Parts: sequence; C-alpha cells; structure tokens
Amino acid sequence: MDLKRKTTIITAALIVLGAIAGFVYWKTVGCTSGTCPITSKWHWTTLYGAFFGYVIGDTIKGYMKRKEKKAEE
Repeated sequence: MDLKRKTTIITAALIVLGAIAGFVYWKTVGCTSGTCPITSKWHWTTLYGAFFGYVIGDTIKGYMKRKEKKAEE
C-alpha cells in the first residue's frame, strides 16, 4: 500500500475515533446546565473531537512523509 493511501486511511480513522470520543465525552461528562459553550451540545463536542482527530492524523502524516523521505536519501 502506498504512503498516501495509508496516511489517508489513518487520518480518516482518527477523525472518526475523535468524533466518537467527543460524543462519549458529552454523554458522560458534558455540561448539564447548558451554560458551557462547548460541552452543552453534543454536536459541538463531536466536532471538536473530530477536529482533534484530524490534527493528530495530519501530524502522523507529516511524520511518515519525513521518515519516507529520509529513507529514500
């Protein structure tokens, strides 16, 4: 499997896992009073989780590209 396909799959999986983690966080810890701007609505915590999953996946993608580039040299 080529590097681009592998990193795309990893990033997509981390986005999904982040979204699930955000939803679980809202369900178990979320703000019940409704005054918390991020944790009071399920869709906000899910989006934040997906965003952080993307950031982690993009970081891994950069690391893998640098590692492959060094191996080619």
